[in-house]
Amino acid sequence: MEIRNKANRIRLFTLKTPQMRAFHFSWFAFHICFFGWFGIAPLMAVVRDDLGLTKTQIGNTIIASVAITVIVRLAIGVLCDRIGPRRAYTWLLCLGSLPVMSIALADSFEAFFLARLAIGAIGASFVITQYHTSIMFAPNVVGTANATSAGWGNLGGGTTQILMPLIFSGLLMLGVNEALGWRLAMVVPGVVLFLCGIAYYMFTQDAPDGDFAELRERGELPPASGDHGMGRSFATAAKDIRVWALFVVYAACFGVELTINNIAAIYYFDNFDLTLATAGLIAGLFGLMNLFARTLGGIFSDLFARNGGLKGRVRWLFIAMLCEGVALMFFSQMQVLALAIAIMLVFSLFVQMAEGATFGIVPFVNKKALGAVAGIVGAGGNAGAVAAGFLFRSESLSYQQGLFYLGVAVVIAALCTLVVRFSPEVEAEETAAYRDAAGDNGSGALSLR
Repeated sequence: MEIRNKANRIRLFTLKTPQMRAFHFSWFAFHICFFGWFGIAPLMAVVRDDLGLTKTQIGNTIIASVAITVIVRLAIGVLCDRIGPRRAYTWLLCLGSLPVMSIALADSFEAFFLARLAIGAIGASFVITQYHTSIMFAPNVVGTANATSAGWGNLGGGTTQILMPLIFSGLLMLGVNEALGWRLAMVVPGVVLFLCGIAYYMFTQDAPDGDFAELRERGELPPASGDHGMGRSFATAAKDIRVWALFVVYAACFGVELTINNIAAIYYFDNFDLTLATAGLIAGLFGLMNLFARTLGGIFSDLFARNGGLKGRVRWLFIAMLCEGVALMFFSQMQVLALAIAIMLVFSLFVQMAEGATFGIVPFVNKKALGAVAGIVGAGGNAGAVAAGFLFRSESLSYQQGLFYLGVAVVIAALCTLVVRFSPEVEAEETAAYRDAAGDNGSGALSLR
């Protein structure tokens, strides 16, 4: 896919251009999706008591919340190729708001499990976010654009941990009991999701020069059929071993982040004898690092590409993954609250930088099947969360042990970056495109103008 008139600079404080409207609306939509996706996580201690859930059952709901996302992410990428990110996001947000609100009706483990399973579909929003920014920004800033939009979206995992207990506490102050309080609290993100979907349709467009339908009418984009159809696009991406290497890598970074989002509050609540609000606040710090950490991963990816080309981007990804795994193993051994928080922040920095570094590479793997590549790699994050979920559902395995084993798996997964290689022709082409896009603007970093 060759999209013209991509932006070669990220001008944060403007909504005048379609590129920046896509940037801001995509990260905000993903941020809101996190409220719906993980809104129940910081309230699990209350839900556990209300529904009488066991540790195994809680583990099963954690797996459910990320399992369905694997399938939806695989489909949503090629759907973006067909109908465009604007319509794909609108449908996902509006339909996804329904199970978020309906979880309030759950009165048993089975009903709660099915609700979390359905809610997991909105996690596919990440793929649309990355797709939209990938076709809006030039090679010199695409790593930064992807990382920042995803990072500020992931920030929802942190703000959710902080705000949902506050919403819950506010409802209790109004005289609502705990059993009803957590149910009413989940209606809030559901309503916001629906409104966000309407806004996305009204204020964004698919590409710099218009929607995909308009581009196809003008002959500027191939029709979504034949060699450019959904099936062919997915098959092309699926045959590329580099796509599956990045699938594993993303499983070991974003999959780990999803796992921590699900267990952090209850981990601190149970292991350090904290109140629910305090545990949620500390757990929220992990996600709040997305304010800048994932952006740093993208910025470093673009900087490594400045001197090392695509090989430089891959090299940086390996470094970030290795540091993430080591930091996670250290975090698992912490017994003192202050040290646990400090090491968690270091770990959070590297896990999110690794995510940004991964999608600093994705746009260059196969431009003709961008949606399929983004979908498969994005699905890897949730596949990793599903696999990690089994470590935390066992009654015989402590959370500390599970986190240590997870750290070892991350270090091993870092070796998959060695499979991600590009031909000399592609290297030369992308190096030239990078320099052409950068022009007199240097590396094309974030601009406040």
